[in-house]
Amino acid sequence: GYPIGLRRLPTEVLATFPSVYQLFPHSLNNWLITRSGRPLKRDLFDTMTWRRFQWSIFDPAVRARIHKRYADEADARAYLNTLEAYFERQLERARRFVWSLTVPLPETPYQLVVFGGDCHLTPARLLVEEVDGISEIRLLPSEIENPDPAVNYDHLMLEPGDGTVTKASLLARESLDPSIPRNEYSFFPLAYPFFLCEKHDQLTGNITFRNNLMHTLLSLDIKH
Repeated sequence: GYPIGLRRLPTEVLATFPSVYQLFPHSLNNWLITRSGRPLKRDLFDTMTWRRFQWSIFDPAVRARIHKRYADEADARAYLNTLEAYFERQLERARRFVWSLTVPLPETPYQLVVFGGDCHLTPARLLVEEVDGISEIRLLPSEIENPDPAVNYDHLMLEPGDGTVTKASLLARESLDPSIPRNEYSFFPLAYPFFLCEKHDQLTGNITFRNNLMHTLLSLDIKH
């Protein structure tokens, strides 16, 4: 689920938002690693990945909660079947969406100015840890139960960002290392970035953000 004020949007409700799927990492990105720090190739837009890790609507607790809402077991199963079909459809739709954003264009009539933060360590990759034969997902290095002393998990799992969006994601890059060229299938006509030392949900309230955004808008070369 997702916290809003004093309540949370239930997972099964959040799963009905098409925009949520469109926020997933691009397929070019390394988003999952093992306890040893090696990349783990899994397709985030494949329903089987979600079933395997029991995420979202495949979480047993979520499914049990849905079953409790229906007096008739057949109605509960029918609803879950519909939700799963919708989930699979939105995953595939999101896959096509993210790829469509990075298709190179022969001519680019625009360039992008991006605003974001880069002062806060932000989760960049998930880690899979095997605990008693069960694959457990870790979002933060502090959650790892049996860390390998030889692995720098902070370096692998966290990157500069605004606490929600990493700097690399804002720049549409697979790596922050400037010596590593952008992937040939990652098209992003960037004019320039503007970074603030601010959290994600506080960016638009920053006076420097507003001042530079206004400057950018007033500097646009608008052709009628």
